[in-house]
Amino acid sequence: MRTSQQTTLRSAASLSGIGVHSGNPVSITLHPAEAHHGIAFLRTGMAGGRDRVIQAHHAQVTATELCTVIGDRQTGAVATIEHLMSALYGLGIDNALVEIDGPEMPILDGSSAPFVDAVAAVGTTSCGAPRRFIKILRGVRVEKGRAFAELRPFERGFRLDVEIDFESPVIGRSRKALDLTPAAYRRDIARARTFGMMRDVERYWKAGFALGASLENTVAVGDGGVVNPEGLRYKDEFVRHKMLDAIGDLALAGLPILGAYQSYCGGHGLNVGVLTALFADRANYTIVEAAGGRREPVFAEFGVSLGSAVYAPEC
Repeated sequence: MRTSQQTTLRSAASLSGIGVHSGNPVSITLHPAEAHHGIAFLRTGMAGGRDRVIQAHHAQVTATELCTVIGDRQTGAVATIEHLMSALYGLGIDNALVEIDGPEMPILDGSSAPFVDAVAAVGTTSCGAPRRFIKILRGVRVEKGRAFAELRPFERGFRLDVEIDFESPVIGRSRKALDLTPAAYRRDIARARTFGMMRDVERYWKAGFALGASLENTVAVGDGGVVNPEGLRYKDEFVRHKMLDAIGDLALAGLPILGAYQSYCGGHGLNVGVLTALFADRANYTIVEAAGGRREPVFAEFGVSLGSAVYAPEC
């Protein structure tokens, strides 16, 4: 259901865990925020007692290797934001302040379900202002080898079509399409966990990644099958998690999207890259404001520009 009003959390919600790459403990609190605030991260616990607010926006992305990072590592950054951003976007949360006392989000169980549950526990409320959307007017596409990601016009909400194609026969090739609504997100996407190949673990460790990964938060794929004793949560959990990540990265557009997204062998770099391509030309999109009833709002163009991206895609 597309609602016409901006939303936020009814009250604060807190979670804690470890970072999947750093292995370090971290705590977060999701705070309600006023209309037009958007999603922002408040980094605390930095040297000298400094705090830093980092807007969750594609122009703030500084790394996309294995996870999405916003902010500068020297002056304050937050890594692995995609699962929380996915949950907020999937649930239709427009405004929130994410207070975090470390440089990496907690991985929790490797999916966005714990964030969904935390929001459900406190509830949501209207911010009393019309919701604004980015409406895709012209298709944009970015490519890297055989992989691609693209955004196209689509009049009926936000549709995703994600395809993966791995050499591993355990993962293989699969595709999933979804019209994104909060109900569909909770049912079909939220519980899909991050995954990785067992043969890559040592290489990741040497590069400083996956230091907090375990069977409690990652689907481990061996040569003969899934290592986790409980198996998969969905038969096609791998492609569902790639869709979960894509939703989180595309949330960095700053406003919900009216359009269609498609990717083949995509990843964080391509997801952010297609946003960069979108905002590189004002003719590619417009901003529309919702009006009308909650069940099916109508849209009118709203004369606000989000500006051009400053982050260059990897592809």
